[in-house]
Amino acid sequence: MSMTRQAEPAVTPPPASGPKETDGRTVRRPLALRLLARPEVGVFLGAVAVLVFFLFTAPPMRDGSSMANILYQSSTIGIMALPVALLMIGGEFDLSAGVAVITSALTASMLSYQLTMNIWVGVIVALVVSLAVGMFNGWFLVKTGLPSFLVTLGTFLILQGVNLAVTKLVTGNVATDDISDMDGFDQAKAVFASSFEVGGIQVKITVVWWLVFAVLASWVLLRTKYGNWIFAVGGNKESARAVGVPVTFTKISLFMLVGFGAWFVGMHQLFSFNTVQSGEGVGQELIYIAAAVIGGCLLTGGYGSAIGPVFGAFMFGMVQQGIVYAGWNPDWFKAFLGVMLLGAVLINLWVQRTATRR
Repeated sequence: MSMTRQAEPAVTPPPASGPKETDGRTVRRPLALRLLARPEVGVFLGAVAVLVFFLFTAPPMRDGSSMANILYQSSTIGIMALPVALLMIGGEFDLSAGVAVITSALTASMLSYQLTMNIWVGVIVALVVSLAVGMFNGWFLVKTGLPSFLVTLGTFLILQGVNLAVTKLVTGNVATDDISDMDGFDQAKAVFASSFEVGGIQVKITVVWWLVFAVLASWVLLRTKYGNWIFAVGGNKESARAVGVPVTFTKISLFMLVGFGAWFVGMHQLFSFNTVQSGEGVGQELIYIAAAVIGGCLLTGGYGSAIGPVFGAFMFGMVQQGIVYAGWNPDWFKAFLGVMLLGAVLINLWVQRTATRR
């Protein structure tokens, strides 16, 4: 009598303990390399180095009021550098940003003064004009496919000529009239150009607005779908369009954000000095772009942060005021900026190569 034996299930022995083999793609990089991958790390270290340098070479910088002045100078650059940085991450840049600031201030001043209206009417109309300039830049770029360099260079020249010609036509001068006695001036000044005291030191309200905008921009970039769109269109707009990213909307809205920044800084200048010179603003666009580049943004797009340009603008403020506090010839300021810009580009290049090295 034959007996049938039931086969027992095979048991696979557990793998031997020991180091796991990887193909190089799953290796967890050291913390130092992960930190270097952040675009703001290089400029943060640079800002610390510049601060230490001027604290030793310019003793007046150790005073609290001097630091408040540096923060103020940095904020007027930093408020514009933030939207310029977002635009650069999106793969474009705006050469008309500097004169757009003056266009906004001239619009608010002349409209309110010449028509004897409440100053807030001019402020709101100036906002509409600034957003319209940004929308035009974005729309023209998307529709024609021209590089942003050519589009915004054309806008730069148009605004520069319009600022001077219209101001002379309306006021008979190259500057607007004093608006300090107009209705609504005190309220607008409180929003855009007031000061408050901290420990006996006067701090400009623009410093607060600068930090608020930086936090908001960081949240948008890192926590929202719109932030993903910005990185996507800056990296490869055709690939982004293929996966459903609204490229046209993103590009135009980024230019409009630059317009908003130009409006805000223009209002600050107007209510700080009560009048505006129509020929100002030329060259400032390079300062904003340089602050963003020093902050880790690439001209090729798709890479950068909102915190980096904060440190970039702070470095500009430190150099601008540190040269004065050190008693040096202020003519060296632009030379320092050029060295900082080239140094930042080299550091960013080294950081990227180090961070991506296996």
